[in-house]
Amino acid sequence: MTALVLSPAIQAQAATSAALAACTAPAWAEGNTYTVGTQVTYQGHTYQALQTHTAYPGTGWYPSTTPSLWKDLGACDGGGGNPPPGVPGAPSNLRVTATTNTSFTLAWNASSGTVTGYRVYEGTTVRSTGTGTTATVSGLAAGSTHTYTVKAYNTQGESAASNSVTATTTGGTNPPPSGGFAAAPYLYQWGDPPNPQTVQSATGIKWFTLAFVLSGGGCSPAWDGNRPLTGGVDSTVISQVRAGGGDVIPSFGGWSGNKLGPNCSTPQALAGAYQTVINAYGLKAIDIDIENTDEFENDTVRNRIVDALKIVKQNNPSLKVIVTFGTATTGPGYYAQQLISRAASTGANIDIFTIMPFDFGGGANMYNSTVSASEGLKAMLKSSFGWDDATAYRHMGISGMNGLSDQQELTSVAYWQQIRDYAQNNHLARLAFWSVNRDRPCAGGGVVSNCSGISQNNWQFTQITATFTG
Repeated sequence: MTALVLSPAIQAQAATSAALAACTAPAWAEGNTYTVGTQVTYQGHTYQALQTHTAYPGTGWYPSTTPSLWKDLGACDGGGGNPPPGVPGAPSNLRVTATTNTSFTLAWNASSGTVTGYRVYEGTTVRSTGTGTTATVSGLAAGSTHTYTVKAYNTQGESAASNSVTATTTGGTNPPPSGGFAAAPYLYQWGDPPNPQTVQSATGIKWFTLAFVLSGGGCSPAWDGNRPLTGGVDSTVISQVRAGGGDVIPSFGGWSGNKLGPNCSTPQALAGAYQTVINAYGLKAIDIDIENTDEFENDTVRNRIVDALKIVKQNNPSLKVIVTFGTATTGPGYYAQQLISRAASTGANIDIFTIMPFDFGGGANMYNSTVSASEGLKAMLKSSFGWDDATAYRHMGISGMNGLSDQQELTSVAYWQQIRDYAQNNHLARLAFWSVNRDRPCAGGGVVSNCSGISQNNWQFTQITATFTG
């Protein structure tokens, strides 16, 4: 009879398992909500929740990597489907630190636990292996776009994946897409506004949608209702964006504030207010963000806006006119249908109908909910205008909310990549999100004006949006 000889690593694992108590707490899982004091098993350790939170997919809030949320109570026998004891924690904050025509240099924060090395993945293919927390992936085509993750490993196994990062190499006969008019996330002059050229340089984005033009008194436009149309900080921002090779789309309206729609008594007067802003900056596009009971749900004001936009389009045939409004998960509701019907029946010639797929009870998977809402909009446009699928898509836009919404819906980085792919594959006319100001990490930070409420890299949603070309 031949004796069974175990490798040193397996012997060590067996000895460790024999000395440990069984993991009795349930396995940690993404999507679950954990209250203070709840115990879970993760990677052969027992953890106790320090804060009540939901483990939203894509946030990277693993027990082993978020000590602000979880206390490590010690190792246990990690049966029941968890990785064996000793597997490293997931690396974090994967980022691109340098880009050339043929390569990227990546960096990340070290994993917890014992680490033998790290593997950089593109999909399921290993592109680089090393022991440090940086790597260079080379031999790439100029102007090509790639998405990477990184995992740590040791003799006990491989960690979960880090966050993903997407980047485009420089050079080539076809330069990397800048998004242009089609890709223009919202930027505003409150909530710690970043310098737009800093964001342009870091992400490749060129255009921004600037919020908001309101009433400065009666039917006179002003930025946020109190800053001058020209000569102030907003004019400076526009000059900075244009100096960075891009342009802007002023957005009129929004959820709150004293708006032009109710204050301008006729379509002609409202069209004149829009024209004042168009002339002030020589605009190529405007966005009418029509919301709330004073504009969207007011039949008189909503019709006035549509009729005013018809006048604007007649006077500026090359101007791109966008209307942006809320939606349900199945598609836009009654007031949006009235707006679309009015635009169709009057020949308003609106270029792009953009939905805001958030704060609508989107559930656990915001990609699926966004696609469902978009397909509902497509059906409305086809019915109202007699368009086929391709034509309807070309008149559609998506304006999401990165990270956590007011209703705690999570649009993660991974979901936003999927939404970008859906919009690109169907050749939608517009992709935006609220907002560049919020495109910064603050895991567990809630819904605030200057960060996303999740763990992410700076400007990660903007970088993904910049690759959208419509």
